[in-house]
Amino acid sequence: MQRKPNIDMFGAISLIGFSVLLGFNQVVIKVVNGGLQPVFFAGLRSLGVIFCVWLWIRLRGRKLDFKPGTIGAGILMGVVFAFEFICLFMALDLTSVTRTTVIFYSMPVWLAIAAHFLMPGERITPIKAAGLLMAFAGVSWAIISRGSGGEGSLTGDLFALGAAFGWAGITLVARATRLSEVRAEMQVFWQVLVSAPILLAVAPLFGPLVRDLEPVHLWGLGFQIVVVVSAGFIFWLRLLSIYPASSVASFSFLTPIFGVFMGWLLLGETLSPSLILSLVLVAGGILLVNRPVRAPQAVP
Repeated sequence: MQRKPNIDMFGAISLIGFSVLLGFNQVVIKVVNGGLQPVFFAGLRSLGVIFCVWLWIRLRGRKLDFKPGTIGAGILMGVVFAFEFICLFMALDLTSVTRTTVIFYSMPVWLAIAAHFLMPGERITPIKAAGLLMAFAGVSWAIISRGSGGEGSLTGDLFALGAAFGWAGITLVARATRLSEVRAEMQVFWQVLVSAPILLAVAPLFGPLVRDLEPVHLWGLGFQIVVVVSAGFIFWLRLLSIYPASSVASFSFLTPIFGVFMGWLLLGETLSPSLILSLVLVAGGILLVNRPVRAPQAVP
């Protein structure tokens, strides 16, 4: 398909569907954590994705591209990736899907703040500043307003925040180093290639590797490897190759909404008024942060 200047019906439906998939993904992680220790689970997932991404590259008639000058950045990206998913999988083990989703998907906020200082041309505009304040208020309120129903955990919330920081860090490494010169699938290959041994090595520090393992947990692991990370990533790349990146990013505010809805619908988690307020603030903030900046019109 040729590149398009705006999101059409296919693009809108695809991006909404992808947001639903990411929201459902949090539920899958929560369920699989019941059978596999979270960090061990994350390591197995990275190990499986290594093969899937390699197979995708080969089927496309390409080769693994270890460009000179990218190895150090690739290792750094993999280490940050390992940190992100230790935090995310532990967050989903310690607190609810709804709370983790609200905090984790605040990532664009932390990325915008870091990019303002570290990357030329990524300045915070007044509209972005308003979005940052909204989302920051939402995250802060989610953390301090834990209810007494047993679903909230300060440790879990902080793990979710750490995962958001890690996700922002990966994006910065991808943009600010020579990894920006390699294809996106190669960036993902670096992430899983480096993170798999790290996650599997540190997993014993987080407790027994196997819990009450049942077939549903293995199906969930396979779903994570094949559908979410491998196929989902390839589909996301395809959308980015067709539509403007800013337009694609503008749909990111839907993901925390679907994630919270899935946690409530499938796991019966509580939707308190304070959590709904946090969700509205974070989603609205993400929408403002990702709002395209209009170019100034020339004076006639």
